[in-house]
Amino acid sequence: MTTAAIPASPATVLVTRRLPGAALPVLREGLAGLGPGATELRLWDSDDPMPRDALLAQARGVVGLVCLLTDRIDAELLDAAGPGLRVASNVAVGFDNIDVAEATRRGVMVTNTPGVLTETTADLAWTLILAACRRLPEAIDHLRERRWLTWRTLELAGMDVHGATLGVVGAGRIGQAVARRATGFAMKIIYHDTAPNPAFERETGARFRPALADLLREADIVTLHVPLGDSTRGLIGRAELARMKPTAVLVNTSRGPVVDEAALTEALASGRLFSAGLDVYAREPLPADSPLRGLKNVVLLPHVGSATIRTRERMALLAVENLLAALTGGTPPCLVNPEAGPPR
Repeated sequence: MTTAAIPASPATVLVTRRLPGAALPVLREGLAGLGPGATELRLWDSDDPMPRDALLAQARGVVGLVCLLTDRIDAELLDAAGPGLRVASNVAVGFDNIDVAEATRRGVMVTNTPGVLTETTADLAWTLILAACRRLPEAIDHLRERRWLTWRTLELAGMDVHGATLGVVGAGRIGQAVARRATGFAMKIIYHDTAPNPAFERETGARFRPALADLLREADIVTLHVPLGDSTRGLIGRAELARMKPTAVLVNTSRGPVVDEAALTEALASGRLFSAGLDVYAREPLPADSPLRGLKNVVLLPHVGSATIRTRERMALLAVENLLAALTGGTPPCLVNPEAGPPR
């Protein structure tokens, strides 16, 4: 870890990972603008997560955190930071690594980075849709392993994407972006959310399905775009998978625990489900002994939904902007919990 002039005063910001692009220079400049010696920076100068004991130790007395999904911001961490902590700025659109209720109770603002990763993540969801429907990993292996000997009528035959029915579960920013792309494939679009969205329907021709079960029965491709919470944990389990067509494809770029992985493994292994495309998992990194690794009809990616250079740089910069707004008495542009109270 590189530490930049850690002061004895509590006016210190902790950045829990090396940040790309202009984020760190902007942060240093912003902190310097608070006045000589007003606020200093602690930086965990690594691409690897901070060990828990180091995170607890380095969080002591800080006024701000720039953190990642791998950093658990819970009561223990908030206790370690102390009452001076004003903001926890997450470099992610999701914030299930943060105990938002506990942070709110203590008057700690929680921020995230939505919007800047919408289109990039939608691109990745479509990568999974196409790869899973057309069995691309199997086809690549078939070629590399020199098993391509001739042309056979149904060898490596997949499912059509054009003209299929796309079921979007969670029609937020990313879900809508995925649906917009589906119009170019002449797809029928249906969606499930907490309420209908008339503007989204006018733009894409999507049709609302109040019951998730109805969407699952009708869709050829189901793509998940919901936040992780009590109502969405295990949203897709055995009963839900049993409602899907045996020719259907399930894609998850939201959060791993939204899907019951054991149930999904069974459905894929038995042929009850044609295929799946996953970028997220119940445990990350995906354990070496995960049975998903042994299945041919699942496309597995290592949580790279937002992983383009431009988008990751924009996420880091937005997290810094959120933090600086909180520390200078403003309202962060992406404040998750406005009920935490005005900046102190």
